[in-house]
Amino acid sequence: MFDLLLRRARLVDDTLTDIAIKAGKIAALGEINGPAVKTLDLHGEHYVSAGWIDSHVHCYPNSPIYHDEPDSVGINTGVTTVIDAGSTGADDVDDFYAITREAATEVYALLNVSRVGLIAQNELANMANIDANAVHDAIKRHPNFIVGLKARMSSSVVGENGITPLERAKAIQKANGDLPLMVHIGNNPPNLDEIAELLTSGDIITHCYNGKPNRILAPGGELRASVALAIARGVRLDVGHGSASFSFAVAKQAISLGILPQTISSDIYCRNRIDGPVRSLANVMSKFLAIGLSLPQVIACVTDHAAAGLRLKHKGRLAVGFDADLTIFDLRRQSVLFTDAENDSLQAEQLLTPLAAIRAGKGYLTEQGSAEHAFDL
Repeated sequence: MFDLLLRRARLVDDTLTDIAIKAGKIAALGEINGPAVKTLDLHGEHYVSAGWIDSHVHCYPNSPIYHDEPDSVGINTGVTTVIDAGSTGADDVDDFYAITREAATEVYALLNVSRVGLIAQNELANMANIDANAVHDAIKRHPNFIVGLKARMSSSVVGENGITPLERAKAIQKANGDLPLMVHIGNNPPNLDEIAELLTSGDIITHCYNGKPNRILAPGGELRASVALAIARGVRLDVGHGSASFSFAVAKQAISLGILPQTISSDIYCRNRIDGPVRSLANVMSKFLAIGLSLPQVIACVTDHAAAGLRLKHKGRLAVGFDADLTIFDLRRQSVLFTDAENDSLQAEQLLTPLAAIRAGKGYLTEQGSAEHAFDL
């Protein structure tokens, strides 16, 4: 007896399948005839993918700068897993962990290498905040919650310290099992070339398509040599849209050169969720459809690619034994005008619309799905 059986779910390659769930895991795929406590027939009309993973959010409610509720950026918008990217350091991670235990959304953390986290914009201007012992102890306390480290390497954050905080972050990373290190890039100093040269396989450059002078494209429009070398070493590119870190022009140029993101993430928090230009992960994903990525490419960036980059071994795939995290969505034909962080606009004719999420086998309607009374979950 299955707990839930989805019949005739449409996959992103337009094939249809049944999906059976039991005890919070995917139990079977294909044509399934077994009984279930609840059966939901999607009639081939709605897409289903592995649950969407947002690799870069800010959802620590007690943060004084970038804050939100985990479910407001997660399950309510069809996102089953979120990774908070450095809102907390070692000083506040215990409080953040306790809060996340009450959320329906699965929440993980990239621990800020500054022990004070994002209580101010310049958390790496004081080198005393980079406490290797405090980081180590926090990871030891929460090994299944802290999945990586975060270092914000832009002038407003590091002050007069230049590249030194990243050098320290890399040493901390090495001392803690080489956890993934996400590095925010923005205005220089430090220069992006200095940053890229320090990064190694599995590290993540976030805000990869920002429009600032210190961006991944050289003045002539080609990819910076230092970034090309980093990518060749296995460094990953993450979108991290945010309020000030995504340019349509840069993204289109980079993608035309074959420089695609491994992960599409939102850098969402309450203000850019409510006022834009982010709104939701689905909104950011839709922008990449408008730029020219295919639906399978976009979905891969928020499922298996995201899980692989953050070593979430039981997430990101529709496969037997994986977590029963799924997103049910439509790709709707409608005219929409998107805006980037540079206040440039892009006309599009389709919009990803999440209707429901299933997290560990339990169903939740999204805000859109609730408005439409989409399913009985």
